[in-house]
Amino acid sequence: MKKQNFQTKDLTMIGLMAALTCILGPLSITLPFTPVPISFTNLAIYFIVMVIGWKKGTISYLVYLLLGAAGLPVFSAFSGGVAKLAGPTGGYLIGFIFLALISGFFVEKSHANPIMCVIGMVLGTAVTYLFGTVWLCQQMHLTFVQGLYAGVIPYLPGDAVKIVAAVVVGSAVRKSVQKMAMAA
Repeated sequence: MKKQNFQTKDLTMIGLMAALTCILGPLSITLPFTPVPISFTNLAIYFIVMVIGWKKGTISYLVYLLLGAAGLPVFSAFSGGVAKLAGPTGGYLIGFIFLALISGFFVEKSHANPIMCVIGMVLGTAVTYLFGTVWLCQQMHLTFVQGLYAGVIPYLPGDAVKIVAAVVVGSAVRKSVQKMAMAA
C-alpha cells in the first residue's frame, strides 16, 4: 500500500478550505420555530470535497470544528465553544464529519462525475441529518417526527440548491486546481 504524505500545497489547501468554512460557517439564518438555523457550513463542505477530496476535505472540516470548539466564533451566528457542540445543534456539527467523508469519497471514487457527486452529497446529507436529528430529539425531548420538522424538512430545498451549486462551481475550481498542480 502506497504511503501518502501531505505536501506543502496539500497543507495549504487544507488551511485555505478550513478558512473558507470559518467564513461561511457563522453565516446563518435563524428560523423562529427551531433552534436549528439555516447554515452555510454544509455548502462549504460540499464545495471543499469537490475541490480537494475526502481526506483533505475531512481534515479541513476537523480543523474548523476544533477552532470552534476552542471558542472561536466560527459556528452559526458567530458562536463557538464546547457548549455549542453539546447543545441541540451539536449533532449536526459532528454529523458534518460524515458529510465530508461520504460525499468526498463519492467525489474521488467517481473522478468527480457530477451525478455520482450529487448522490454522494445526498447520502452524506442524509447521514448528517440522521445523526443531528437524533441528537436534537434527545436534547430537546422531541419525537423523531418532531425532530424531522425542526431539523430536516425545512432545509431540504436549500440543501438541494447548495448541492447543485457546489457541484457546478466546485467542478470548475477542481479542474483549475488540478491544472495548476500539474504546471507546478
